[in-house]
Amino acid sequence: MLGSHDSFVLHGLRHGWRRIWRGGVDALLPPQCMLCTVQVDEPGRLCLNCWPSVNFIAAPCCPVCGIPYAVPVPDALVCGACLKQPPPFARARAAFIYGGGGRDLVLRFKRGDRTDLAPGLAMLMRNAGAALLADCDVILPVPLHRWRLWRRRFNQSALLAQALGRIADRPVRLDLLERPRPTRSLGRLNRTARQRELAGAIRVAAGRAEEVRGRRLLLVDDVFTTGATVNACCRALRRAGAAEVTVLTLARVVRAEQGAI
Repeated sequence: MLGSHDSFVLHGLRHGWRRIWRGGVDALLPPQCMLCTVQVDEPGRLCLNCWPSVNFIAAPCCPVCGIPYAVPVPDALVCGACLKQPPPFARARAAFIYGGGGRDLVLRFKRGDRTDLAPGLAMLMRNAGAALLADCDVILPVPLHRWRLWRRRFNQSALLAQALGRIADRPVRLDLLERPRPTRSLGRLNRTARQRELAGAIRVAAGRAEEVRGRRLLLVDDVFTTGATVNACCRALRRAGAAEVTVLTLARVVRAEQGAI
């Protein structure tokens, strides 16, 4: 059995080898900005020119849904939409607004097969959702139907969830939720049509209810648009007895009438 001194030395050796390996990789393939080809200090970073093109969400925002306010407001002021119809999640946060450089980041990752961006994007999400990560017991992604997963080859939400789990040292479960039937693409559907399309399309997987009951769950997705998808997931988790469900997404669609920055 290794003593504490031996363990310390072994940890130092491993850390040293990782630095050497990382230095060799960077020498052969210098890390580039996630949005352009400019060289940056570390992988998963944005250069100084691209950083302003991403509209990061910061206070003030609704303490429930995380929608950013256009003007300074009193602390803990809940937005009108959440007061009118409280969402099925306790809190939701997103790293940036879906538009400009933020939209380009999402599309590179989701449509451009840039799965290598997942760790860097997860770091941006960690900054936005630090409080949610600190409070959760388990991280889980929004599920894809098996046919869509086969066509796309990866679940972008699962990649983000796994990266967040490594960063925050939280367990990640990819199989708590499932999509038993396929749904149409929601991109061109309005809120009512999205809700109708998702009715009964997401559920807690068979035999997984005990892993949900009484747990504080953090649901991860790439883009929060109308909230129909995450709401369907949260309702399924709450019906299974989850103690709390929070939501963390990479981007958030914000319309002018919602008080965009």
